[in-house]
Amino acid sequence: MKSVSGKNWEELKNNQRLIEKIKIDHNLSHIQAKILLSRSFTETEIFSIKNKIDFKNPFSKNKDFLSACALLKNNIEKKGSILIIGDYDVDGCISTALMVNFFKKINLNSHYFIPNRFRDGYGASKKLIKELISKKKPDLVIFLDCGSNSHDAIKYINLLKIDSLIIDHHNIQKPYPEAKVFINPKKKFDYDNIDYLCSGFLTYLFLDLYINLNKLKVSIKEYLIYALLATVADVMPIRGINMLLAKNVLRNFDINENFLFSSLFELLKIKKKIELDDLGFLIAPILNSAGRLDDANEVVKLLTIVSKKQKIKILNNIYNLNKKRKLIEKKYLDDLDLSKISKQNGIIFIYKSNISEGLIGILASKLKEYFNKPCIVFTNSGTILKGSARSIVNFNISNYINKAIKEKIIISGGGHNLAAGVSLYKSNIKTFKNFLDNFYINKDLNLINNFTSELSINSINTEFINNINILGPFGNGNINPIFLFSNIRFVKPLILKDKFISCYIKSSNKIVRAISFNHLKSKISYEIINCKTNVNLLAKVKENNWNNKKTIQLEIIDIIKTSNKT
Repeated sequence: MKSVSGKNWEELKNNQRLIEKIKIDHNLSHIQAKILLSRSFTETEIFSIKNKIDFKNPFSKNKDFLSACALLKNNIEKKGSILIIGDYDVDGCISTALMVNFFKKINLNSHYFIPNRFRDGYGASKKLIKELISKKKPDLVIFLDCGSNSHDAIKYINLLKIDSLIIDHHNIQKPYPEAKVFINPKKKFDYDNIDYLCSGFLTYLFLDLYINLNKLKVSIKEYLIYALLATVADVMPIRGINMLLAKNVLRNFDINENFLFSSLFELLKIKKKIELDDLGFLIAPILNSAGRLDDANEVVKLLTIVSKKQKIKILNNIYNLNKKRKLIEKKYLDDLDLSKISKQNGIIFIYKSNISEGLIGILASKLKEYFNKPCIVFTNSGTILKGSARSIVNFNISNYINKAIKEKIIISGGGHNLAAGVSLYKSNIKTFKNFLDNFYINKDLNLINNFTSELSINSINTEFINNINILGPFGNGNINPIFLFSNIRFVKPLILKDKFISCYIKSSNKIVRAISFNHLKSKISYEIINCKTNVNLLAKVKENNWNNKKTIQLEIIDIIKTSNKT
């Protein structure tokens, strides 16, 4: 079925015999079993639906982790100086803060530095390392959420006979950096296929192992919420150990005992139990705004200083930066000609000389969602172009960026499967697009979007929502399921904050509140506001929890006009 947004939708097709087996074996409903089968839930994941499982450190026998623990212990015993370098996103800042706070717990001084996006560029360059080493004179340099591609910097460190430890999760290619110890689950060996953890969680697990090996009488369990925040902020799959992390943290977390989260909820005027979506859509963007518009070192400072007065000052500044970020982002999006962009074949390339480097990733993400295809947004950065890429699940953008580096089409780049950054000369932008399009257009992407099943509005109630929510928490790799609702009508559409659309969904004699987060210029938004006939709706069934008042609400994902149904 073709939607108004141009996407193809089909109902999930599963083996009915296997669905019945899961349903009977685990005492689940048909829809629950269908969702679990389609997502290939493991036995452990299925068991965790109705049972509490405490996750265990999966790296207790990992050679890299054990070597890193030995390296750190040796440096501590020698009373060596430590320099920590982290990335400027939420994951990098949290990784850095976790390490700094742990060192404080064991009365060990350390220095940290987060590169400034505008002044220092991305990652740990040789130039930056030279400057920091001359000032801090470290015996050990720890790279967190960066370093996997800092070959020149690591070689320089080795020349000075300084030890180095990298804890990172960005995509890599051989030869690996020659660090003393290099932790990265993308190395594909000795990691038991656990290649989906962010640097914040990897850092937590490293510290946890170090504590246990050395029988230290300290606890870092209060940092688990930050490991989860980093996981969600970096859009890691909420599967496997990440799922267990999310369930354990959300079950036990008391927001009133945490300054950052309680203060942010107060600023946002929210009164409810924290949910996974809050981390990704409310908390992470606020913290990320520091690195996007100013200096991400402020985030680490916020998470590591003791003074409540200073914390409040930093938090208010970051909160206001995020408000500014949203206004600038809206202006950029409103100025784009979406109809013109839609005519681009292959990967979407956008070049705007005046866009802030800190916001090109957000714009790329919005456009990727809008057009359901990879997007790279470029802006000027000195004498070169900086680009931020966002991709779809079945097109690993980072791999092709690495290929472009080898072909010397771009200067540098790197990242994850879904998000990456690039630097190149303006003269090469067309060559780069042609290079990527050659892979994208010729790749069998099988771009079919699946909905779980067709539902009637009358079947939606609190019990149904509870039966769906038990399969959560929902996030990347385990999204809140999408259902098809046929022959419905939009009632009382209302634009909220010049950004969202609120309305009611009516079918026969029942009416349900709905919300749309689609861009106001989208065809989906146009139909919600203007369509006077019945349509078929693709939506998520959610429980809207606002100030501890729970109501049923549909989140509109797409629309299929009845004449388009084939």
